[in-house]
Amino acid sequence: MLSPEPIRTARLDLLPLRVEHAEEMAETLADPRLHTYTGGVPHSPAALRARYERLVSGSPDPAVFWCNWVLFQRGESRLVGTVQATVTDRATEIAWVVGTAWQGQGLATEAARGLVDWLGQQHVTTVVAHIHPAHRASQSVAAASGLAPTDQRQDGEIRWELSLPG
Repeated sequence: MLSPEPIRTARLDLLPLRVEHAEEMAETLADPRLHTYTGGVPHSPAALRARYERLVSGSPDPAVFWCNWVLFQRGESRLVGTVQATVTDRATEIAWVVGTAWQGQGLATEAARGLVDWLGQQHVTTVVAHIHPAHRASQSVAAASGLAPTDQRQDGEIRWELSLPG
């Protein structure tokens, strides 16, 4: 069974998600612009709490592991985003989001690299991200984390992939 562990990078502590993070994260992720490429709207603290309760309880499929972290920026002593990995025996899907106020500082790249490094230590062999073709910032994060675009698309998004030694 795979479960998230704390991951430390130069400026961030990737902390395993807890339900108690919901209130601060609702504030961090409140900007509707964060949903431009992914759809949806920002969650209220109560809705985010319910979502975090589901995520923390784990996948109902015993062959799927949900690993979720919040990004604690040590310099500001606050939560600034999230990263996640959905691990199966075929591939590990990753995603990241950094609150609007903290974008443009390389935090998403730093967090995604930390996550990919951790996944490699867990003997994951394939890392995948699905990115909207117009989302240049996420494409940059993926490329800086070692992923490369493929010819495959899913729901209009481009599949980016990285093979790890495992």
